[in-house]
Amino acid sequence: MELLPTIWFIAIAVLWTGYLFLEGFDLGVGMLMKGFARNNTERRVLLNTVGPVWDGNEVWLLTAAGATFAAFPLWYASLFSALYLPLLLVLVALIFRAVAFEYRGKVDNPRWRARWDWAISLGSFVAAFGVGAALALTTTGLPLNANGDREGGPFAWFSAYAVLGGLAVVAFSLLHGLAFLALKTDGDVRHRARRWFVRLLPVLLLPIAGWAVSVQLLSGEVWTVLAVAAAVVAAVLAWNFARTGAEGRAFLSLGIFLLLGSASIFGAAFPVVLPSTLNPDFNLTISNASSSDYTLGLMSIVACIGLPLVLAYQAWTYWVFRRRVSDAHIPEAHSFLPAIAAKALARKD
Repeated sequence: MELLPTIWFIAIAVLWTGYLFLEGFDLGVGMLMKGFARNNTERRVLLNTVGPVWDGNEVWLLTAAGATFAAFPLWYASLFSALYLPLLLVLVALIFRAVAFEYRGKVDNPRWRARWDWAISLGSFVAAFGVGAALALTTTGLPLNANGDREGGPFAWFSAYAVLGGLAVVAFSLLHGLAFLALKTDGDVRHRARRWFVRLLPVLLLPIAGWAVSVQLLSGEVWTVLAVAAAVVAAVLAWNFARTGAEGRAFLSLGIFLLLGSASIFGAAFPVVLPSTLNPDFNLTISNASSSDYTLGLMSIVACIGLPLVLAYQAWTYWVFRRRVSDAHIPEAHSFLPAIAAKALARKD
């Protein structure tokens, strides 16, 4: 087995896992803006927990996609062209979500805030579902021909596995968001998030467990099955820690669950990076989809220099903003738009 393609397959798996861990909780917090938060103050508490870090978390998505493009160009070309429509929706959802973070607090008006709250919530849902569907199809297959091109129409990608993967990431993000809120807030939001986490964990982890088991049935090995079993143990520990009020340990245990589950899924798929559902001979593997050894070697040098800097910066950011957020930290709402615009909005109400 070729060394550099194997290293970069592992690196891309780690980048996607890092994205799901970091972006997962802020997508979950975004979805919880509607349904969990009871009033504007609580919604502002939720926003303040992810406000300093959400844009930095999205860097992992760009890095994972960029690494795939550079290390495995055929994998990138086949996957992104076959999933052009859902990935376009993901991009639009992320744009709406980012704009909503910035514009929600510009006007002290309930109708104005409600529109941006829906943009955050729905944008987070669509982004989580689309990324989950794409990752699930990466491990279960697309209708690719011998040239790596998709056969069928624009919805040929839509399958039970795509829905399962989308639901898996949505459900995990919701649970991860609850764990993060229990860790980062205080007062009623903290206690309610912990209660919801304990009650919903067995249900919300079912889709991602189904995805992992499906991949094991398709191409699992002994060590990947053992990784799934260890992930179940980590989930049980997360539930028990949350039940006893150890929010930090619960959050960490859920992260270990994700790491083990991701390892089992990507490990079972290896060395195939994108299976073909038409013919196994059309599968894209780390051998026939990778860049040259020179390219991979140069990328490895750059990654060894840049990756520690990115990790250090993000670690510093999380350390600076490590304190809990509560209602007491939220100032009175006020408008930034000119008074005329604010009055016009008020008249519409």
